[in-house]
Amino acid sequence: MKINLQMMALAVMMMTVSACGSKSENEGAAATQTEKPKVKLAKVAVRPVDQVAEYTATVKADVVNKIAPSNPVRIKKILVEVGDQVKKGQKLVEMDDVNSVSLKYDLDHMETEFNRIDELYKVGGVSKSDWENMRTNLDKLRRSYTNMVENTQLLSPISGVVTARNYDDGDLYAGANPVLVVEQIAPVKLVVNVSENNFPKVKKGDKVIVKLDVYGDEEFEGRVDLIYPTIDAATRTFPVEVKVTNTNLRIRPGMFARVTMNFGTADHVVVPDMAVVKQPGTGDRYVYVYENGKVSFNKVELGRRMDAEYELISGVENNAQVVIAGQKALLNGMEVTVVK
Repeated sequence: MKINLQMMALAVMMMTVSACGSKSENEGAAATQTEKPKVKLAKVAVRPVDQVAEYTATVKADVVNKIAPSNPVRIKKILVEVGDQVKKGQKLVEMDDVNSVSLKYDLDHMETEFNRIDELYKVGGVSKSDWENMRTNLDKLRRSYTNMVENTQLLSPISGVVTARNYDDGDLYAGANPVLVVEQIAPVKLVVNVSENNFPKVKKGDKVIVKLDVYGDEEFEGRVDLIYPTIDAATRTFPVEVKVTNTNLRIRPGMFARVTMNFGTADHVVVPDMAVVKQPGTGDRYVYVYENGKVSFNKVELGRRMDAEYELISGVENNAQVVIAGQKALLNGMEVTVVK
């Protein structure tokens, strides 16, 4: 009987200890659940931000000329090669001149005949109508001969570089491709598609910065040369043509370029990049804004990224305090503890 009483007393003591332990654990868990998340804050403000946009483009020649005669004829001699620099008016190709020689003979003969008739007309020996017919025929033959000569001696209409040669000496030009292609590459041009929001801001002569991947971070100065007058309804953009002088001919057609345009400044809130949170599964961006001990989950529209900062188009007010650390534990409207 004495042993049973001792065992009952021990059981009561163990239950008491167990109850006390459970109570302490519950109190600790409750304390953990009510502890406020800790966050770090940064005060943000409105400031002028350069409205800069970068566009990609492919370099194009300013002018492209296809050198060819107007009619099929045999090529006598090509005087230049691909890569050669040529001057305006320089002879590039000699075509077969048999037809032009024959036509020159006919022209000389008709000019002699017209001079004879002209003398007779002056003394009344030929009617005015006969004189006018002869003069008209002579003018036609002169134009035909001039055109024939132009198509026998092919000259460059521009100063540039020969970029294509499609025939060899002795080939018969048949019209499928030009004999040569000459491109003017000083200046060169680039066409970029600019958002319609910037249409009022772009002016002819505006300076732009051009970088080419082949030259790394080296900058070339360009100028807005042409602004297209209409907006593409599908893309809400309009083409802008930029020209670069390219006096040293380092820039060549086909190169990949990046064009940076500055549309002035705008006053916008700027926040540290650590404040911006991406919403999983979407492209939306948010910033936690702190006020009166709580945080709100504000959707924002981003502008430029500037090193370790973002320009905000909307979503955060001037002089607001934003969370820059501790966002993972936060929910909209949650009370927080601010730490430094």
